[in-house]
Amino acid sequence: MKKLVMFLFVGLISFAVTAQDKKAKIEFKEETIDYGKIAKGSNGVRVFEFTNTGDAPLVISKAYSSCGCTVPSWPKEPIAPGKTGKIEVKYDTNRPGPIRKTITVITNADKKSVALKIKGTVTTGDSSK
Repeated sequence: MKKLVMFLFVGLISFAVTAQDKKAKIEFKEETIDYGKIAKGSNGVRVFEFTNTGDAPLVISKAYSSCGCTVPSWPKEPIAPGKTGKIEVKYDTNRPGPIRKTITVITNADKKSVALKIKGTVTTGDSSK
């Protein structure tokens, strides 16, 4: 009986250690999106696509930008291993000039924080500039 209890205890400990090795892993198709030259007032929405290449559910707890002119939205539900998701970023294109913004994504993945970037230029449409 003691051997059986010891065997079960060792097996349970081994299972717990193995279960803790499972981690989510986030991989983006691209980590920088270049808007190029876009007209003032045009569509400022772009999408970062990612895949959970780990072996545990991926949870995005937060995504925020370096300023209020860029608003990210992300999936609130866990992303299963092998599944894909999208982080949508909306830039306020009513602000002419260069775009250089960072969106920070906080996850439970092996890499806890990922910095995504958007760049480009919003033009006024005035050909004299």
